[in-house]
Amino acid sequence: MTDLLVLAASNGENLRLAERFAAAARARDLSADVLDLTALPLPLFTPRALEAGLPAAVADLQRRLAAVPRWVICAPEYNGSIPPVLTSAIAWLSVQGDDFRALFNQRPIAIATHSGGGGHTVMAALRLQLAHLGAHVVGRQLVSNATHPAKDSSIADLVDRLLSLDSSHP
Repeated sequence: MTDLLVLAASNGENLRLAERFAAAARARDLSADVLDLTALPLPLFTPRALEAGLPAAVADLQRRLAAVPRWVICAPEYNGSIPPVLTSAIAWLSVQGDDFRALFNQRPIAIATHSGGGGHTVMAALRLQLAHLGAHVVGRQLVSNATHPAKDSSIADLVDRLLSLDSSHP
């Protein structure tokens, strides 16, 4: 079983940041995988796309996420909010089954960003959405950019904080 799944909502700096989180977890003798959301064959979620049926990739993503007790989400700021690839993936996951919150309820999640802009608004938007879905979001977050790169000590601290949260996901 994988102990930590790190989701990257871009294939640039946030993917590199995700790899650093996975490395920090492995340094603590945990198994950690990185999932690049931009590499998944998920179409943009729309009601019309839903009418065509759930893509196979949605069920695969749901199974992969459900199998791991803790997640880190690394997402850049897009126009002051969450990147479309992450919003669309969450929308697809929310139409699976009877309880759209089931995958997220009580799930320990840490959030981080490497953004060209400030990065704080994506963290606020992501924290709000994850709380709405019932997740336990780590109180500290990581905001980095070209001027202020992520420190290894900050990444390690977030992994430690994530590990301290109860992972008894229902």
